[in-house]
Amino acid sequence: MESKPKLVLFVCVGNSCRSQMAEGFGNHYGQGKVVAFSAGTAPSGRVHPLAIAAMREVGIDISRQTSKGVQEFDITQFDAVVSLCDARTDALCPATYMGIQEHWNIPDPIGLPMEEFRRVRTMIEERVKELIQRLADDA
Repeated sequence: MESKPKLVLFVCVGNSCRSQMAEGFGNHYGQGKVVAFSAGTAPSGRVHPLAIAAMREVGIDISRQTSKGVQEFDITQFDAVVSLCDARTDALCPATYMGIQEHWNIPDPIGLPMEEFRRVRTMIEERVKELIQRLADDA
C-alpha cells in the first residue's frame, strides 16, 4: 500500500523569497513523498524576481507560484510547518498541532545582490532535502 504524500508548509514574512524557494525545492525533490506549500505572516503579494531567477538557474520554475498569507491555510492539516524567518512555529501552530515544527534561521536576501539569493538558495535546498528524507523515513 502506497502512503499518501506528507504536506509541508514553509513560512516566512513576505512569502516572496525564502519560503517560495523552499516550496519549489519541496515539490521538486519531494515528488510522490511531499507536497509543499508556502505562506507569509505579512505576504508581499509577489514572488521576488531574483528568487525566480535563482531557482531558474537550477532548473526549477517558481514563476507561477503566488504570495499567500498563512491565514489562508488550515495549519492542522500539515505534517510539518517550517519557518524560515523570525516567526516561531509555536506562535503559528495551535497548541493541539501534532506535526513537525521547525525553525530554520535563513537570512533574508531581499535588497541584496544576486549572489546572496544564490547563497540562500543553496542553504534552503540542503535543508529541504534533509527534511524530505526524514519525512520519508517516518512514513
